[in-house]
Amino acid sequence: MSEPLLLGIEIGGTKIQLCVGTAGGAIVARERFTVDLGRGADGIRDEIARRAPALCRRFDTRAVGAGFGGPVHSAAGRTITSHQVSGWDDFPLRDWLAERLGLPAHVENDSNLAGWAEYRLGAGRGTRCMVYANIGSGIGGCIVLGGALFNGQGFGAGEIGHTRVPFAGGGDEALERVASAWAFERRLRERYPMAPGAPLSELCGGDREAIDGARAAEAARRGDTFVLAAFREEAEAVGIALANVATLLCPEVIAVGGGLSLAGDVLFTPLAAALEARVIGAFRGAYRVVPAALGEDVVICGALLLAAGDVRVL
Repeated sequence: MSEPLLLGIEIGGTKIQLCVGTAGGAIVARERFTVDLGRGADGIRDEIARRAPALCRRFDTRAVGAGFGGPVHSAAGRTITSHQVSGWDDFPLRDWLAERLGLPAHVENDSNLAGWAEYRLGAGRGTRCMVYANIGSGIGGCIVLGGALFNGQGFGAGEIGHTRVPFAGGGDEALERVASAWAFERRLRERYPMAPGAPLSELCGGDREAIDGARAAEAARRGDTFVLAAFREEAEAVGIALANVATLLCPEVIAVGGGLSLAGDVLFTPLAAALEARVIGAFRGAYRVVPAALGEDVVICGALLLAAGDVRVL
């Protein structure tokens, strides 16, 4: 008997994905669109309401799971807020989805689902304790303890992006504000000298507004010293936060996902060094810092597991 098909939805600050697939992470259909910040949450809901019913009918899906980019009241199925997109404050997303799709619906924070997917299907398989962090439009986190998703009081936990780190200029700031992919790209657009012949300048055709994480990573691989320094600065901030988490939890694996994680070694090499320099000495060498194995499907895989009822919460 083939596995039942489910609908997984990723609601982020930059992209929205609707995927039909199985709890094992096999995806058979996908629709993706970009968030229009001007339309806010209403625009996102309009697009989901337009696209999702046809997908569910076409593939006879049995349930829907949604990963939301912000804190969620899990038991009530309500979004608490979004730090990137307006219009999500105290919204009954679970009931809204169930009403429009006529299916059992479940809602959880996107980073929690991503971390759970990595634990079940990806880099965290076989561990007792793992931590997941994503570096995208925001920075989120997930903690898996003893084979269960740790969800605090039911409003979320592991909010790594809202821990405080020292940063250039003195003082401290929330990690998300200084080290999200948006913040990283914004600093490069503001500061990059755009010198003729410099790798990032060439990749962007001299257009400062074309600077993004993917072009920055390629420029770093080509030896752009300014961009390499920017990645080291990024790694220092994230490394401080992750070293504190590792010191508290002593995880076996720290998996890092999100758009900026696709930069590869130009981020992970200085990140591992920054973390290792700050974690308690007794834990050095006891953990691995790795890219999320599920790549850009990590939230979707978690949403499919959620739809299947395959999420164990502590």
